[in-house]
Amino acid sequence: MYFDLPAFSKPYSLKPIIRGHLTDQHRQQMKYQNIREEELKNKVAQDYFWIYDCSKIIGNVDFTVCIHQSQNDLLEQESLLWAEAKKGSSDIYNSIVQLILTIGKARTFDKFLPPALLGAFDGEKIAFIPYNDIHEIFYINDFNWNVTPSNHETKEFKLIHEKVKADIDNKALLFNFINDDRELKNFIKKNIIVGKFGLTKTKIDKNNFMVIYNKWLQNVKPTIAVKWDIAKKSGIIDGDFYLADLLSHENNTLKEKLFVLLKHDHYELDRKISESGLFSHSETSFTDKQVAHTQFWNKYNRPPKEEYWDYIVERRDLLVPQDVRERKGSFFTPQIWVELSQKYLTSVLGEDWQDEYYVWDCAAGTGNLLAGLTNKYNIWASTLDNQDVEVMHDRIKNGANLLDEHVFQFDFLNDDFSKLPAPLQEIINNPKKRKKLVVYINPPYKRGLGVANTNQRSEELGGAKDELYIQFLYRIYREINGCKIGVFSTLKMLNAPDFITMRQIFKAKLELLFVVPANTFDNVKGKFPIGFQFYDSCKEVVFSSIIADVYDVDRNLIGTKEFSTYDNSVFLNKWLVTYKDKTNPIGKLIFNSNDFQHQNRIRITNFETVVLGGDGKFPITKQNLLVSCIYLSIRHCIEATWLNDRDQYLLPNYKWESDSEFQNDCLVFTLFHNQNYITYKYGTNHWIPFREQEVNAREKFESNFMSKFINGKLKTGNSGELFGSQTQRTTPLVFSNQATEVMNSGRELWKYYHNQPNCNVNASLYDIREHFQGRNDKGKMNNKSSNIEYKKLIGDLRLQLRQLADKIELKVYEYEFLKA
Repeated sequence: MYFDLPAFSKPYSLKPIIRGHLTDQHRQQMKYQNIREEELKNKVAQDYFWIYDCSKIIGNVDFTVCIHQSQNDLLEQESLLWAEAKKGSSDIYNSIVQLILTIGKARTFDKFLPPALLGAFDGEKIAFIPYNDIHEIFYINDFNWNVTPSNHETKEFKLIHEKVKADIDNKALLFNFINDDRELKNFIKKNIIVGKFGLTKTKIDKNNFMVIYNKWLQNVKPTIAVKWDIAKKSGIIDGDFYLADLLSHENNTLKEKLFVLLKHDHYELDRKISESGLFSHSETSFTDKQVAHTQFWNKYNRPPKEEYWDYIVERRDLLVPQDVRERKGSFFTPQIWVELSQKYLTSVLGEDWQDEYYVWDCAAGTGNLLAGLTNKYNIWASTLDNQDVEVMHDRIKNGANLLDEHVFQFDFLNDDFSKLPAPLQEIINNPKKRKKLVVYINPPYKRGLGVANTNQRSEELGGAKDELYIQFLYRIYREINGCKIGVFSTLKMLNAPDFITMRQIFKAKLELLFVVPANTFDNVKGKFPIGFQFYDSCKEVVFSSIIADVYDVDRNLIGTKEFSTYDNSVFLNKWLVTYKDKTNPIGKLIFNSNDFQHQNRIRITNFETVVLGGDGKFPITKQNLLVSCIYLSIRHCIEATWLNDRDQYLLPNYKWESDSEFQNDCLVFTLFHNQNYITYKYGTNHWIPFREQEVNAREKFESNFMSKFINGKLKTGNSGELFGSQTQRTTPLVFSNQATEVMNSGRELWKYYHNQPNCNVNASLYDIREHFQGRNDKGKMNNKSSNIEYKKLIGDLRLQLRQLADKIELKVYEYEFLKA
């Protein structure tokens, strides 16, 4: 959008008051003094934006200027200004940064079309900055948006401040409400305009074409005469119709190689030459005489700048429905990992490998994995979707380094190799040439019978048979044995317990591996590693272990990690159940799978608590209390990360049995860990580690079991005690320095709680946290508390607990609960 700058007789200086340091003269210029923020927003709306709707709530944005709802069908843009408001005088830099963090945290720009302007105002001034000048900030890599926007001390706030400061200095327009009143109103009149005032159409670029697609789905797709469920089964997706619309001028698609073309008032698709040599195609039109289509595209400038065309077409994968993506593998390999994989290929195959080897990407999608390869005569690309073939042909037309004849449709998991181009068949069928073939792929990772019921689904694969990427490797190894394989995939092939059969079948030697965070791949959720693995199927070796290079999200090499199989290993849960006992339970240990992926499922609850789902339930008694605490402690003393996500906990050696300090450390760790959900609300709390006198309790506890257990004072005989007649330990447990510090911090927290007027004498740590932190509207316990003393005490407890966790972690590896 072009902005008319106000003709200032004397330009208003941005810097003297932008930071909120007021002189007496500036204070006299404050128009809105001594009013609350909500009143300020109302007055600014009334004085300057009265012809607009300023009542609409968009995400968590403080102040919005929008089109009146009654005008909405005729206007081109939903909102015109998003702004941050502050009472009194404020630092405009900070306010704009806070607005950016607010928008980025909620990804408001994904849900609402962004306005032309962002702004910030307080009682004296208002500033505007064009959205387009700062929108790139929302797409920076590896940035934690989950911070509190109003906290100006976070490293994230300071980073954004640093990145946008120059733009604010150079691009922001600042007006004082008193001195610049006339110029401000003139600026608003000329630039914050709607409808008949000539609002400029929205430009489309690589950053907003997906936002517009989501709106297109709601407004245009329902009016296209297609039965989408049936079309989807035939491989026809709505995204191809959107591309036809987007890359058009006067309703005629400009790129002839797209699978679907817009031809004025209808679409053409499935174009082909029949056996008789005649050109044919299918076509469809609109159910409403193209009215919705016309109204929708009246809002936008089509086509986008030509510099964006190739990028938008190449990112067709973003328009593929999630279920189709997972089945067909329509996932875009990030360019940083494409480049890195080719660097590793060079390291293992030699500098001249592209001239000496053939390359076949048999799950090519739109072909981005092949970007950067130089010898197009040695490259083949096949994909399941003919639409993707058309996209690659279009990219070839625009300079992609591929040959038309080497790009073809092929269903690798179902089609016979006789359908392959003759030169590629000759390479596969020739043992000498086959050794020079690199199958280079990023196949789909989807698991499940519904998507994996292909010709390669073999019972001999065991538990791996329903993994699509395993089926790719299975066919490659069986039918193209002798080739080299470069594959992006999860690491289940290397260490998943139920993939042992596949490891016995697939004996290609793993020559190298690097791993990266999975969430660097589009639409891949979860914290786990994706690895690039290079296999040589000429060499027959059953995989056992490998040292992998580890990269962070910015392609920095941060270290190495050994990945190995767990074949013939005994896992931790089998160790746990050998201690099962049901005599007078005092709680229940909830457990799950043996890997880090399920850490958040490991917890302790009241025995009476009903636990739903597939979690295991292990009654905790006096006889297995320490074992239960060891289990919870070793599962939670090490943070779960993307890198250790699939590491497995194992049967330990016997050294732990004689290490009473380790056992006692684990008891204390469990007593004070957040995954201890024991509460007085669901039965007697047997887990209070202190005596009444230690914490100044007002009444006697319902149970003193834990403090007596710690102090060796559990009674013997049939005296009504919880465990009846047994031989008892009569000496107190001896705690390490770290465990003692945790106990001391916990005792201070308990004392403070018991000093509260409405405390419950039988409260657990969970109850104490709930008391001070409260719950939100959804019933979830809040993460923070407004009680300053509590925050100090709980902070100290957590610090001491972290130090105890570090001590326990060393024993986890020494006693082989985890592989070192």
